[in-house]
Order: sequence, then C-alpha cells, then structure tokens
Amino acid sequence: MSALILPGLMVLLFSRVTYNRVIGLVLTVALIAASAYKGYTNTFLLVVIDAFSLTAGFWLAAKMMPRALKKAND
Repeated sequence: MSALILPGLMVLLFSRVTYNRVIGLVLTVALIAASAYKGYTNTFLLVVIDAFSLTAGFWLAAKMMPRALKKAND
C-alpha cells in the first residue's frame, strides 16, 4: 500500500522544495533505485506500482507548480 502512495508524495514534496518537478522526480527515482539496490524492491509488481505512483506524483506536481510559483512571487 505504501508503494502506491509514498513515491507520489515524495515527488510532490521534492518538487515543492526545489520548485522544479523534474528535479523532484529525479530525487525520488534515486531514492527508489537505492532501495532497490539494497534489495527492498524484489518483485516486478512492486516496480510497476512505484512507476505508477511516480507518474501520478509527476502529473500532480505539474498541476501544483504554477500555483506554488505564483504564491512565491507574490
């Protein structure tokens, strides 16, 4: 269940902190790659769920960023 929610939330968090959704995605993918290297991601289904969550988070970050940039400029 956490594989469905947490990667998307991490993309949103990193995008909000860096004001760049691509950097947020790259940082999240790096964290997931590190956990996969350590052996925590062991099934293909888990990789697919992570990828879906990353995609959803990236899409939500694209929707969120114009509002965050407008708020930062005010």
